[in-house]
Amino acid sequence: MSRSSQADAARHREEVVDATSRMLRERGAANVSVQEAMSAAGLTHGGFYKHFRSKDDLVAAATRDAFGDILGRLDRVAAESPDGPTARDRLVTEYLSPEHRDAPGTGCANAALATDAARATSPELRAAFTDGLRATVDRLAAVEGGGPDARAHALVDLVVLVGSLTLARATTGDPVSDELLALAREHLAQR
Repeated sequence: MSRSSQADAARHREEVVDATSRMLRERGAANVSVQEAMSAAGLTHGGFYKHFRSKDDLVAAATRDAFGDILGRLDRVAAESPDGPTARDRLVTEYLSPEHRDAPGTGCANAALATDAARATSPELRAAFTDGLRATVDRLAAVEGGGPDARAHALVDLVVLVGSLTLARATTGDPVSDELLALAREHLAQR
């Protein structure tokens, strides 16, 4: 395969993964077909096996990609606010915003994919999710400023963030959705 063909193949694979990552977060793995994933990247489904071993392989790659988005946001917030408490406050405010709630396709993989990972029969998806969750906790602990309790605080923060965002998304359009986001922000601000 020529160098240009290899580059095209890598670009096409990345396009399929990116498109699938968005669709997974919007609709869940069971509601994304191989044909839709390929079509969203502007490709035909006939070329799928040139890029992936199976749908499970694609879903795992898309899950890793989705976690790359949230980890990138955590890194950006930490870099823009080197002071731990300020970075944490910014992160909580951005995460628990109506904008984040209303954009699941570009939102947090933890909230969007936890149910898929819990129900997964695919070890690839569960492993990709677990790796992403661990990396998220590590980044949150760094934002917490390190220290002996940073990991425990990061885990609790993640539970509150993901739980409240998930419930807020499930109730979008009802006043309780905004209430969930506001009360979770208030709760996390108290620590």
